Amino acid sequence: MAARRDTREPMPGRYTVTFGEIELLQDLDRPGGWVLSKDGVPQSYVDLDDPTYLDFEYVRLMAVVIDALPPGALDVVHVGGGACTLPRYLAATRPGSRHIVVEPDEGLVRLVREQLRLKSVPRLKVRVLDGRSAVGGLHDDSADLFVLDAFSGAVMPVELATVEFMTGVSRVVRDGGTLLINVADGKGLPFTRRVLATVRRVFPHAVLLAEPGIMRGRRFGNLIVAASTRELPLETLTRQAAGGLNQARCTYGEALTNFIAGAAPIHEGQPVLAPVPPSTIFGN
Repeated sequence: MAARRDTREPMPGRYTVTFGEIELLQDLDRPGGWVLSKDGVPQSYVDLDDPTYLDFEYVRLMAVVIDALPPGALDVVHVGGGACTLPRYLAATRPGSRHIVVEPDEGLVRLVREQLRLKSVPRLKVRVLDGRSAVGGLHDDSADLFVLDAFSGAVMPVELATVEFMTGVSRVVRDGGTLLINVADGKGLPFTRRVLATVRRVFPHAVLLAEPGIMRGRRFGNLIVAASTRELPLETLTRQAAGGLNQARCTYGEALTNFIAGAAPIHEGQPVLAPVPPSTIFGN
């Protein structure tokens, strides 16, 4: 069944959601472009006229990984909903893909449905749950792609970066499927190293993608972890990451092992703090 066509125009402004307030801003350079922002931190960007347009650098890197996967429709789990940028992208680039979007903020889901034409995205289901609860209720071997892009404000919930959570994810991801994680980190990248150590406990193959300055730990920013039970398309990822707008680096193999450099995996109950971006990074 075709998705319902919704042509209502979004209304910019501030909206109360379950966990605070969201500001909906229009991109003055792109008539169909809209940004969801919370506490001055941009959370999501969508172009309602062109879902293949990806504004955020880290989302473009996620798309590099997605585009390198074998062709065809995918069964995808997204933990962290926002404005559902990647489900829209996949609906356009891989028609027939099915999506389960996990988002704990019911008010945010309602806002995106009402203002950003969420009903127009085919084969998408939203579950208003936290990530751990949602993963526990998913079927074994049900996802080709698992996207973890969950933040509370600008901070990744540590409970979604543990060995226990990744073990649950591995139950859901099919053999040869792919895990994608958006990690935010700063000087020295200590949190990213621990996240990679955690992922490698469960998924034997992994790569790290980021803009060179962020990869070197010189400035705070987003890094993308991709992992699988099977070898990832390393040459394609390296070439496409370097050739895009980001001119990003792809680290894997021995270089990735050296990058992790003995960092300890994260387990539930450990007092680990996810990094908080400096207040100046978003122009505040």
